[in-house]
Formats: sequence, structure tokens, C-alpha cells
Amino acid sequence: LKVIIPGRRRMFILGDQGNSLYCYKAVLLDARKRTETFVYHCGVFIVPKVRAHEWLFASEEGQWHVVESAKAARLIMVFLDSRHANADMDVIKNDLSPLVKDLEPGNPEEEARIPFMMAGDGVKQREILQEVTSEITGPMVVEDVVYENNDEDQSSMTEKMFRRLIFKRNSGLVQSEALLVKDSTSDKADENNKKSPSASKKRRNQKKGPSGSKTVLRIDHSYLGSSYHSSIISGFSLIASALDSAAVAGTKVSTTVIGLGAGTLPMFLRGCLPFLDIKVVELDPLVEEVANKYFGFSTDEQLQVHLGDGIKFIDDIAVANSRATTQQLMSTGNENNAVKILIVDVDSSDVSSGLSCPHANFVEDSFLLAVKKFLDEGGLFIINLVSRSSAVREMVVSRLKAAFEHLYSLHLEEDLNEVLFATPSERCLDNNNMDEAVAKLKAMLKFPVNVESDMKKLQKLQ
Repeated sequence: LKVIIPGRRRMFILGDQGNSLYCYKAVLLDARKRTETFVYHCGVFIVPKVRAHEWLFASEEGQWHVVESAKAARLIMVFLDSRHANADMDVIKNDLSPLVKDLEPGNPEEEARIPFMMAGDGVKQREILQEVTSEITGPMVVEDVVYENNDEDQSSMTEKMFRRLIFKRNSGLVQSEALLVKDSTSDKADENNKKSPSASKKRRNQKKGPSGSKTVLRIDHSYLGSSYHSSIISGFSLIASALDSAAVAGTKVSTTVIGLGAGTLPMFLRGCLPFLDIKVVELDPLVEEVANKYFGFSTDEQLQVHLGDGIKFIDDIAVANSRATTQQLMSTGNENNAVKILIVDVDSSDVSSGLSCPHANFVEDSFLLAVKKFLDEGGLFIINLVSRSSAVREMVVSRLKAAFEHLYSLHLEEDLNEVLFATPSERCLDNNNMDEAVAKLKAMLKFPVNVESDMKKLQKLQ
């Protein structure tokens, strides 16, 4: 073990009674490629029990991703379990230090240290507002956070605060994130609120300032907390002409979003593109309750929620569309020319599969066929894909290519998210002059979205 063999992977049990406080499951990985960019000759990566089941740490392919990110010639992954639940992390590190020393490769710098690494989320300050468990989604956490400021420019003294929704079944993934801002109407209404019996309802959005005064915060629905949400909207450029025609004619564009989360995307869409007729399909009533209570989500004539199974919802409409299209062709000889948008933005309950988003059922051939019928040959199907497995990603792309005539990809460099755009035909597609399509979309948007930057990353897959 003193010599590094590129691509070697071995599993160990570290420690035993008498020599250490605990025993540890460990995997030794020697980087597959020799490179001059190694920062460490050897490193230790600790995986907490709550994250050990994730594909990134549980699968061999995922573990090689960690090795590359760690920039270590040799990485020793140590998996914590229930035996270590009450142990302080410093105690764990001190216990591991002599054990991993035996696995250190030969190194000319005898005093080179072995760093300990651990997955973190960069949060500087955290306040948990609610923890609730749903029979459908499992444990959920709503929290307010302030991130570490990594910018050299410290001129801004105001730290931004974000509200996050986390589904614990996928602890490595923040389900939704929203920006909290001061409510400009709160100062004027402050005295009235003190006298009003309903004022107590607003206390969950009050934060104490440095002087002890209370500041009322609200969700900024003109801000997109997730960069992939920006990519989803930028992708509307693909059907910009059809959207523009609908806006000019004063007709509504049917937009279905499967997966509510905190409701940040539907709320942004409602304010940003007022001609959209938005229906959100959400399986879990408790998710809607959390969105209403903590994220300022609300419904009206333009934005409605359907509680139920997203796949069944699409299947039912697809069947109805097929019947209606047949009757319309028989009576008029013309097809329905209305443009539609369908967005699938749901997480997977089985992260061990390598597919974090969406749930595997949403990329089955039967569902994709139903989507094609649902769009009725005119519209855009958008799917948020999160997978660290290249094999899983290729499987999803292959199925989409088989079901749809045109397929585009927008991959986020800073995230794992890849947004896929599929269309069943060219009827509503703007693919000849993308610059003109981008300009059309930007003219329609009521809130700023960096469409040009996003669309430069767009790739045509089919």
C-alpha cells in the first residue's frame, strides 16, 4: 500500500477493540489518472450516516467523482454509522488519525499532513423554522440561512438571507430556495399590526435586528433562487414566437408544472409571464401547506393547484386529447394549434439509483408517450435532470430521443442540473434564428432573467 496504483479501490474495516474507540467502514481509492494538480498526496473524506446511502458515496462511480473533486492522489473514504452518532467530530478525527497513517502512501515529504474533508453546505448561519414529517414525502425542514461570504469585496454590509425547503430523504439536495427581503409595507403598518389580533400570524416572518428591533421579512417572488429555474425559463426561447402570438392575441398558454416544492417557480412564472395559465400538480398536501405558510405561495385564477399523482394527471389528459383530436379532425379536418408547456420538476425518493431528479417513473417510455399526446403536437416538454451517473443520464436522453422529434440540453456548469427540452414537432419551434427568439422572449419577461447567457450553453441533441 505504500505505492499508489492508479485506479486501485479496496475496502477496509479500520480499528479494533483495544486500538481505537470505534471501528469504521472505509474505502481506499488511488486516483485513476496521475496529474500534477494533486493538492494532497493522501486525504480522508468522512461520510456522515445520513448521507451514506446517496449514490455519490454509495456507488463506485460516485466515489470516483469524490476522488476527482478532492484533488488527492489517494483518498480514504470513511463511512460513519449509528455507532458514531453521539461522538464529537474532533474525537472521530483523533481516533482515525493513527489508523489512516498506516494507509498513507510513501511520500518524500515525511511531515506532509493528511487532511480531513467532509461534505458541507457553506452555511454561516441557520435557523430552523419547522421540521415536519409527511407520510408521502417523509421528513421536511424549513430553515432560514445566511451563506458564507466568499467574495473579496466586503463593501456590502448587508448579508442576504434565504429560506430553504429540504426533503431529508435526499439530504444533499436543497429542494427549494427563496430570497427573504424586508417588507416595505411593514413600517407603515407596524403600529396597526400591534393593535391587530391578526398580527401574531406574521411573527414567523419577523427577525430581530442588531438593536433588538423587529424586521418583517417576505419572500421576493421576483427572484429565482435556483439557477436551473432560470434555465427553464430561458428555454422558453425555443417557442418564443408561439408565446408572443398568444400574448398579442390575449390568449392564455396552458402551463403545467409537476412538483410544487416551495412554489417559487410557479409564483415567478405568474408574475413574469402574465399570459400563462398555470396548473401545478402536487402529490403531497403537506407540501402545499408548507409552501403557503412559509414561502408566500398563493393561488388565483391564473395559478391553481391540483392535488394528485402527476403521471395519472398527464395520462388522463392525454387520453382526452386523443379523443378530442380524432373528433376535431373528423368534423373540421384541422388539428388543435394551441401551444402548451409541461415542466417536470420533482425529486426522486430513491437516490441510490443515481437519479436524484426526477423520479424514475417520469422517464419511463409509457409516460413519455403520454406527454407527447398531452402536448398534442404543439408545445414544449421540460425536465429537470439531476444525475451523477453518466450511464443513467444517457439512458434518459436515449428514451427522450426515441419519443420526441427534437431534443435540446442546457447543462449548468456550477450545478449537477441539466435541463432537457423536448418537442414532438417543429410546429411551434423557433430553431432558425435563436438570437431573434431570445429577443422576443426578453421583451415579454416582466422580471430579469439572463436569457442570453443561458442560451449560449444550449446544445441540440436531436
